[in-house]
Amino acid sequence: MNYDTLIHSIVQFGYAALFFALWLGIVGMPIPDEVIVMTGGAVSVAGLLNPLIAFIVIYIGVVSGLSLGYFLGRCFGSPILVKIRQKQKFNKHIKTAEKLIHKHGNFALSFSYFIPVIRHIVPYLVGITKMSFRIYAVYSYTAGFVWTLIFFIAGKYAGAHVEKVGTLIYHYGIFIGSALVIAVILVFIIRKAKGNM
Repeated sequence: MNYDTLIHSIVQFGYAALFFALWLGIVGMPIPDEVIVMTGGAVSVAGLLNPLIAFIVIYIGVVSGLSLGYFLGRCFGSPILVKIRQKQKFNKHIKTAEKLIHKHGNFALSFSYFIPVIRHIVPYLVGITKMSFRIYAVYSYTAGFVWTLIFFIAGKYAGAHVEKVGTLIYHYGIFIGSALVIAVILVFIIRKAKGNM
């Protein structure tokens, strides 16, 4: 599926196309999740879909797709991970995800959303560790809401440039994600400093 096919699918199937494109992201859709979510925002502004319904469907698609990864990890565990490790292109991503979990614990679920590929691996790994679904949901679903909202709104402003902008974010996600975190911290510090004056 390419971007043009995604747009055609949205025209033909509406909300269901967005949901399944994101839900199937766990198996490695060729279109980055960022582009799909931003497309949902863009077509909503264009009047093709209702913005509120589109956002809800996209959010459910995002969290249910990643929850599938969690349940696969919980049910099938390490044997699948061993096979995936044999593919060199995924091995570095798995190591990065493991380091994040080791260093940041449950919070790795929250900010892994902002790191392409890693966002799909972390739920699988925490599923293997038998993390309770309640804890998984608190961290993952909250972060998923924020992530979806950011990219849905970005899609509204990107308009016809969604594919280019989304792909750029996908490839440089770790840097853009870091910049966003730094920006939020700076705004918080500045507001706190002004409040103390």
